[in-house]
Amino acid sequence: MADWQEITGGITAPRGYQAAGITAGLKPSGLPDLALIFSEVEAIAAGVFTTSQVKAACVEYCRQRLQAKQSARAILCNAGQANAATGTQGNLDTLESALAVAQALNISSESVLLASTGVIGQRIKMDALRSGIPKVVAALSATGSDAAAGAIITTDLVTKSIALETTISDRPVRIGGIAKGSGMIHPNMATMLAFVTCDAVVSPHLWQQMLARAADRSFNSITVDGDTSTNDSLIALANGQSRTPAIIEWGAEAEKLEAMLTAVCQHLAKAIARDGEGATCLIEVEVTGAHDELSARQIAKTIAGSSLVKSAIFGRDPNWGRIAAAAGRAGVPFEQENLQIKLGDFLMLENGQPLQFDRAAASAYLKKAAAGAYLQQDTVLISVNVGNGYGVGKAWGCDLSYDYVKINAEYTT
Repeated sequence: MADWQEITGGITAPRGYQAAGITAGLKPSGLPDLALIFSEVEAIAAGVFTTSQVKAACVEYCRQRLQAKQSARAILCNAGQANAATGTQGNLDTLESALAVAQALNISSESVLLASTGVIGQRIKMDALRSGIPKVVAALSATGSDAAAGAIITTDLVTKSIALETTISDRPVRIGGIAKGSGMIHPNMATMLAFVTCDAVVSPHLWQQMLARAADRSFNSITVDGDTSTNDSLIALANGQSRTPAIIEWGAEAEKLEAMLTAVCQHLAKAIARDGEGATCLIEVEVTGAHDELSARQIAKTIAGSSLVKSAIFGRDPNWGRIAAAAGRAGVPFEQENLQIKLGDFLMLENGQPLQFDRAAASAYLKKAAAGAYLQQDTVLISVNVGNGYGVGKAWGCDLSYDYVKINAEYTT
């Protein structure tokens, strides 16, 4: 069993954090579009960002900030304009945004991190942002997580948040998180933003290492459509307000903290995959028997990202051949005669040989998942074994429906 429990509060569940989300007039829809997360004290900061060569101004800004100083107190996120591919003026807008937040909070601009989401090629509406920053600062609250989660979404159908609590040195330690993402989602980060807060005391290099590994096992293991964004960012703060002893080297306490951090990231990642544009269910692929974890994850991600597999799941067609084909093209060597494939409890391929199975019942399993409760009974499980190795890896995706094309065909119109 997990050595933690789920609690309420989201991003503000850990001690010493406040958050807010308001409508600043950045989105044409008039929905909330400006979020702020604030630590009452300087917090250790870590980040993982898009691997795209085309990066938003906020991504480059955060990279430089974290290279110079591994701490922060505030994260400002605007929704509506990505401020990517906006040239020199986009960079100037980013610097102005950080300075405005710093002045409103009476902190150093070096302690402000930024994130943006929206249409690529559009600058932030700076007039709206300038007037919105004092309002979002005034709205900061220890119960503001839900408002912040609602202000960072774009095409998402639901907000995404989680908070967990464990015990370290006989004191409670909490990690909370919020995220957004629905389309342009693919491993190596994707149009997704995720913000994590923690009240443990942890050294900067350990916190960065923990976050990088957690990202690989969560956000880098989801796919919706095979596209990677210009803006994706995962930023995590640890402010030490739990008053536990500092974690400065690897050991049992560090392992426990990283495991809980990974669990938070995986919950948010699965919520993003389930909320894939037009999706009707979550797909979870587990691969066992590979040479190592990286190889297993690579096969799992290839299967989860296969358009043919995703289309078959949407059509409630238990077409295991597509799963086998995707596994075979993942770039990971394995012996075909060792391949085993299961869909839910239905064993379809064993030792590389097809088996008889109840196709109607397997199709009914897919239909039941599509009708299941959100992130509870709505998951299609695909299990693949490729040999006798110790490598185990998971990836998450969603089915590919007609609505995905409709949503993205009309995105800027």
